[in-house]
Amino acid sequence: MKTPEKAVAIRITLQAEGAVLAAISTLAYAQTDAGWLMFALLLLVPDVAMLGYLAGNRIGALCYNIAHSYVTPAAFAATGFTMNIETTLPIALIWGAHIGIDRAIGYGLKYGNGFKATHLGRV
Repeated sequence: MKTPEKAVAIRITLQAEGAVLAAISTLAYAQTDAGWLMFALLLLVPDVAMLGYLAGNRIGALCYNIAHSYVTPAAFAATGFTMNIETTLPIALIWGAHIGIDRAIGYGLKYGNGFKATHLGRV
């Protein structure tokens, strides 16, 4: 089945948004004093959520989507800001960069019927 032209344009737009958010998150992180070792060590941590797939596609998609929605690191940062916990902002920026990179390369939020079915199309 051929992907409609409009769907391709939307996918490219969403991937470009991911790349921009990854760049902004990384540039903002560079303004913190957290250091690049922390960035390197934590960049892939959100992918631990894929372990949810061990409990099945629906649970896996739920776990993955919670860890890969921009809302989650934003809420994490807001909570840390409210509680005056300095390390939450750099962690949230790393998390945002991870999500942006994933979106830029085509990994979107998952549907409950399998890992490869995403809001950006099939992986």
